[in-house]
Amino acid sequence: MNKSTEEVVKKIEAASKDKRISCTMARKVAEELDISLLTVGDACNELGIKIYACELGCF
Repeated sequence: MNKSTEEVVKKIEAASKDKRISCTMARKVAEELDISLLTVGDACNELGIKIYACELGCF
């Protein structure tokens, strides 16, 4: 399933607080949108959102 950049950005911004998102939440966003962890990580980097409490070293 191919998600638009706008949809990914909106979901990440909604899930983040104070320009931060937990690894668990980032993984949940990827699962909900059926996109790769790399796509979520790249989007977070573009938005200046830091991923914290990384569980598996995915980001």
